[in-house]
Amino acid sequence: MAATYGRLIGRVGVALSTLGPGAANLVTGVAHAQLTGAPLVTISGQKAIKENWQAKFQMVDVVSLMRPITKKSFSIIDPGVIPTGLRSAFKLAEDERPGAVHIELPEDVAEEETGALIQVRREVRRPAPDREALWQAAEMINKARNPLIILSSGANRKNVTPKLLSFVKKTGLYAVHTQMGKGVLTDDSLYSLFATGMHRRDYVNCGIDAADLIITIGYNIVEYPPFVWNKELRKKIISIDFSPAEPDKYFNPDIEVIGDISGALEKLSSLIPKRDFPRFKKTRALIEEKAMVPAEKKFPLTPPDIVHTVRGALGKEDIVTLDNGIYKLWFSRMYKTYSPNTLILDNALATMGAGLPAAIAAKLVYPDKKVVAVVGDGGFMMNSQELETALRNKIPVVVVIIRDDAYGFIKWKQKNMKLADFGMDLGNPDFKKYAESYGAIGLKVTKAGEFDGLLREALLSNKLTVIDVPVDYSLNYEVFSEELGNLVCEV
Repeated sequence: MAATYGRLIGRVGVALSTLGPGAANLVTGVAHAQLTGAPLVTISGQKAIKENWQAKFQMVDVVSLMRPITKKSFSIIDPGVIPTGLRSAFKLAEDERPGAVHIELPEDVAEEETGALIQVRREVRRPAPDREALWQAAEMINKARNPLIILSSGANRKNVTPKLLSFVKKTGLYAVHTQMGKGVLTDDSLYSLFATGMHRRDYVNCGIDAADLIITIGYNIVEYPPFVWNKELRKKIISIDFSPAEPDKYFNPDIEVIGDISGALEKLSSLIPKRDFPRFKKTRALIEEKAMVPAEKKFPLTPPDIVHTVRGALGKEDIVTLDNGIYKLWFSRMYKTYSPNTLILDNALATMGAGLPAAIAAKLVYPDKKVVAVVGDGGFMMNSQELETALRNKIPVVVVIIRDDAYGFIKWKQKNMKLADFGMDLGNPDFKKYAESYGAIGLKVTKAGEFDGLLREALLSNKLTVIDVPVDYSLNYEVFSEELGNLVCEV
């Protein structure tokens, strides 16, 4: 929740915990924030430094535990440095690339008094990009035959979106989103090639393959491995970002434009004349035809039917949060986005159990928007107790449980690798009754075509609602393994 708050607001989200097991339970959320680039500060307790009468009870070296998964992890041993330590932690967490910072506060230090003054926040202006780098980038783009933009989570900022829309209209350049970059450029734009759905070939790769120059904006290698789009090491690369690029064997930018992204796009617009790129225009049409397929009404429901139903029930500014399962690929490929941070997912740590807490945080931040958490049954049961958090705080999200009574992603992967079907099936409670036992509304889809009405009913009720949606995942193998495994580009 705190990481999602940080991602949506751009300011630090804060999580507090006790020592020992409480601090250890922070680990997955901290790693999530660090890898996704969300500003987060966690503060955990610790035994007294001087008079620790409890010896080693619940004693864990939390600072060392957190160090590999944070920007910084430290303990405060002098109450006089608390203001400076906190200001430093908040600033570091928000600095590009944002991430997690952990602070340990021993109980005897917490009990002491101090006259140290609070250090207030100061606003920091981002530097403008280097003029020579802009000229070199423009020259590369103008010389390229098929330059293509990859939009990533680092560009998922409200100030970037209007400048980007103006940039693509002015230059004619096309853009494809990573999963975590969805919404940076509205899919209403004719220059959007939608998003990557999986770490292998998809219809969007018919466009990516044709690109001789890739312009990454706010890109980090954790989101969409550069091996996928630069396997042959033949593509020229321009990186436009707030901070220097993290190099990789397959991602070694020829030019880096470092500084405010919106300022860089505005200046580049005046240096790049508009051109037509018929290959990418055909790619967009191909994706619309092949990936955005009409949903077949069946029971149990198919993944495309679920995606189309959720999209149809929500407005362009409403929010969907995804947990981690194979449905995430379907939503990434097929769910059209129109604004930044309206499809919240984690394709960095990709941890199960994140979807419901993310929805709760999103509804706290944007109470006037409809918020739907789309979760798998396996992921939901890893964090389902957060229904109580939502009820206690009167946070009316809608939870759509895509139920296959299995860990569907790995089940597909086992089949794809020709392995035996082993260990992936699971038993579930009656989710309708389970929701009602907390005091939430429980609904269950029992026939084809019923989901749309139940979802709209839940959204209108403005109450915490759980909807059990049985799914037929046979399309996973048919589409991801067979259809895309034998993909031959038609453009």
